Parts: sequence; C-alpha cells; structure tokens
Amino acid sequence: MSGYFDEARHRQMLVDYPLGATFLDGVARLSRDELRSLQDRRFRAVVRRAWEVAFYRRRWSERGIEPGDIRSLGDIEKLPPFSKTDLMRSVADHPPFGDYHGVDLTTGERPSVVLHTTSGTTGTPQPVFFGVWDREVQNLLLARAYLLQGLRPDDVVHSVYGFGMVNGGHYIREALVHFTKAIVLPAGTGIETRSEQQVELMRTFGATVIVGFVDYVKRLAQVARDKGIVPGRDIKIRMISGHVGQEDRNSIRAAWGGAEIYDWYGVADTGIIAAEGPEHDGLYVWEDAHFVEVIDPDTRAPRPDGEAGNLCVTSLFKEGVYPIIRFDTNDVSSFLTGASSAGLTLRRISGWEGRSDQMIKLRGINVYPSAIGIHLAEHPAPTGEFVCRAERRGTRDELTVVVEVRTGTERRELGEELKALLRQKLGVDVGVELVAPGATAALTEIDARQKPIRLIDRRWT
Repeated sequence: MSGYFDEARHRQMLVDYPLGATFLDGVARLSRDELRSLQDRRFRAVVRRAWEVAFYRRRWSERGIEPGDIRSLGDIEKLPPFSKTDLMRSVADHPPFGDYHGVDLTTGERPSVVLHTTSGTTGTPQPVFFGVWDREVQNLLLARAYLLQGLRPDDVVHSVYGFGMVNGGHYIREALVHFTKAIVLPAGTGIETRSEQQVELMRTFGATVIVGFVDYVKRLAQVARDKGIVPGRDIKIRMISGHVGQEDRNSIRAAWGGAEIYDWYGVADTGIIAAEGPEHDGLYVWEDAHFVEVIDPDTRAPRPDGEAGNLCVTSLFKEGVYPIIRFDTNDVSSFLTGASSAGLTLRRISGWEGRSDQMIKLRGINVYPSAIGIHLAEHPAPTGEFVCRAERRGTRDELTVVVEVRTGTERRELGEELKALLRQKLGVDVGVELVAPGATAALTEIDARQKPIRLIDRRWT
C-alpha cells in the first residue's frame, strides 16, 4: 500500500512545474503556441478524469455533451461553468461531501485524500478535497510565487493565515516548508495567536517577511506601535506578500517601515492562480497549471482583454480527487493588454477587483463594497477599517459605509468630506457613518477571520 510521499512523485513534479531560474528561463518564456500545446495536452487529461466524476458526468450529459465532443482546449466553451452554488447543491444532494470528488471515501482502498473547507465568508463552508499530487503541485506553485517575489533561504516568514478546517494556514506552511528553506512562524489569526503576542514573536525571532491578508497585516502594524514596537526598526520586515487587491499599497508600506508589497491571487479549490513579479506589472497567470478565462457574470460569455469579468479557472494539474474545469470564482478581474516589461510570455491579470456576487447596484452603478477601502485611504482621517451595510428602502437599494476614523467621529464636516470623496470615486451617493477605532471589529471579525467581512446585506431581512 503506497503512502503520501510515494504518491507525491516530487521529482517528476519539479520537472513538470519548475521553480526559480528553471521556471523563469523555461515555462515563463515559452512561445504562445508552445504554451497552448502544453495546456491542451494537460487539459485533455483532466477532461478524461472528469468524465469519471459523477458531478461532471451529470452536468455535461444534461447539456447533451458526450465524451468525444471535447477533443481539445478549443472546445472548452462547450462545457458549462460551475460555481460554489453548484458545489453546495451537490453537498446538499449527496451529503456530507457532495459528488464532485472522484473517490469512494468510505473505503481505505483509495488514494490519500486531504480535506479542508472554505472559510465560509460568503456562506456555509464548502468541503475542498485534494489528492497528494494536486496538493503538492499547488504548494509548489505558491512557493514559485514567493521565490519570484524575492523570498530568500535566510528569511523568517510570519504567516497570519488561519488554521483549523480552513485551507489557508496549512497551505502556506506546507508550501514554504516543502519547497523553500525559509523559517516559518505559523501564527495564524488573532484568535489563534493574540495580536499582541504576534508582534512580540516577530521581534523575538527576527521576522523579515509577512504573508497573509493585508487587512490584518495593517492591523498588526498598529498593534506593534501601540506596544511601543516600531515597524522597520524593531521588526525589520522587508517583504509583504498577500492579497492586496484594491488596497492602498503606500499605507501598508509606510505602516511597515518601507517593506516591499506583492500581490497574489488564488482560491481554496484551485490554490494559487496568479502572482505579481518584481516589476509590479500585473499578476502573471501560472498558465502551465491553469487555463483562465474572464467571463461575463450574467451571460458567462468571454470578455475582451482589458474588460472586467469573473475569473473562470480550469486547473490543468488536478487529475486526481477533485478535477476543476471551468470554475466560476465570482471574483472580478481583467486581462492586461501589452507585453510584460520583464519579457515573460505568460498572460497577466489586473488583480482582484471585487466579487460579482457581492456587487450592489445603486442607481445603475455597480459598487463593490470590498474595494471601497482604497478610496477611503485617500483621506487622512480613516484608520483603514470599514464595513458596508446594504439595506432596502422602498424600491431602492442603499449602502452605508461605516468608517473607523482616528478622531472626530462627531464632526459633521468630516462625514460630508468622506461622502463627497466616495461620490466622486464611485459615481453614486452612499451614506457614511463615523465610528471610533476598533468599533467595526465585531462586525468584520478581523481578529478571527482570514478575510474580514466587508458587507452586511440586510436587503432581504
């Protein structure tokens, strides 16, 4: 009976999905035709596996699709996208795990399986399965990003990704330990290791890199200052790699004494999909591992390069437990046009711009609550913490932004200034409610969650 490490096939993995200089001199500079050929071969293998999985077989057969209809990557648009809604329906119909994995979990006569769940930010947590190959390839692909961004063997990496059932903390730790020589401080969220203790640990062990969601990374800088610990002097962070999205990089950089900021994007089901390089010129898609489309949220038709839509992902390495073909993430982004300034041939996306399933339409204007922080950062008063409250008033949807400000919560003119700023940036009026520092923490759950809550939707309650 084979074990986990036998199933990993790590030597073949490093050949198929190279790291470091081997990656930069190879896959990252393939011609578009060469890359397409590689993607096509891997796509056909994943489709063969998907036909063995009840979830895909049912969905595709309902559309009149037969195995011989999908002969190449050029046929991918014949296959219907799916989203988390479809996965959760599968769980409801086939409890407790759904039927989108391809193994019999009731018997030990099967490959090794890793089980985690999503964070549940947008609803009930979803089971996420990994075979050993799938798991370790996604670990390797994350290490690829960290190395591209400048991670060194002598770095001490402080990770604020959560543990428990969610994938995040485990994923990041495995990637760093299995594929780099950096030392990892797996602190987790503020619930798992108190924020005050985290900054003490960072100072004691000489942390040089922070990885995590930047909302909490910013909070840690303030916690450090409140304790008399000066980021940049007492904690010499040189690099922050996390999920920047629409956040204000200058404020994060300043909070940590000038640290370099890097973005990357991925979801629990797929692992990392794209990452920013040293030139900060968009996020490179790991096209040897994923085929990414940008589709219209409503029609699911392809969007032209440069136009925003939902990222729809096919993972080309997941031939094992849980194949992923045309997963509509509901995360909004766009493909960048023009060539990479570094000369890499991989396509680039703009980064995370919001979630289409959390978009609020106000008087014909699409507003993404999660992306409001970057606009608030243009004013000196807000701390950076906020939460949006959507309500139905008569026949109209209304949005109120609850903003933490450093001082002056009673100042009418400050509220008007922030309202005017958001009106200018969003193109529509929203309400503004000023609160003291820390007042939104119970609503956003920033100390307990990897991704803080930014929208409280009361329209249908």
